[in-house]
Amino acid sequence: MEGNFVMNKLIKAFLVLTLSLTSIGVTALPLAYVEGEHYKLTTQRLAVSGEGTTDVVELFMYTCPHCYHLEPEVEDWQKSIEGEGKVNFVQVPAVFGPNQIPLATAFYAAEALGLSEKLHPLLFDAIHEDGMNLSSQKAILDYVAQQDVDRASFEKMMGSFGVKAKVKKAAALTNMSGISGVPSFVVNGRYHTSGPMAGSIEAMFEIVDFLVDHSQP
Repeated sequence: MEGNFVMNKLIKAFLVLTLSLTSIGVTALPLAYVEGEHYKLTTQRLAVSGEGTTDVVELFMYTCPHCYHLEPEVEDWQKSIEGEGKVNFVQVPAVFGPNQIPLATAFYAAEALGLSEKLHPLLFDAIHEDGMNLSSQKAILDYVAQQDVDRASFEKMMGSFGVKAKVKKAAALTNMSGISGVPSFVVNGRYHTSGPMAGSIEAMFEIVDFLVDHSQP
């Protein structure tokens, strides 16, 4: 009897210890995402800004309907992190090949001229709402001229060394990130995720937040 009593006390103590350890483990990892399933390592470690913040890059293409429809979600997510001072968010036009160069060049030309706020949504709308083909520099210049943008100035900026350098950098980032489609998000130059990997748009932003919180700037 006494032996059984002691054994029962030992068993109870073991169960209490086991449950305590399990509880600690659950508390330490309230939400886990699996590398290789929900996010992946970039093909190469990408350079980051080094400003004490975590870089988040959205790789997109103007011709991508998913990128177009994601724009309001991106704006909402940006608002959700405003004031925190821990995220440096930028959009980068993905360049997989020559076909993406004209619109990527237009993106950086607009940025250089201070016209991003005006032209960024208009380029999306022109392609997805108006069905315009903006695959060439001429078509892009014809379009921006219709939006009261000085054609000569925009053309000159598209051909500038600075803009060409940024397009080249965007192509290198696209390649080194290891992404296979857009929209995709790269966090801290080390991880990338996308809607298909996450399972949903909402989950994608949750994973981006998770990676921001668990990445070292």
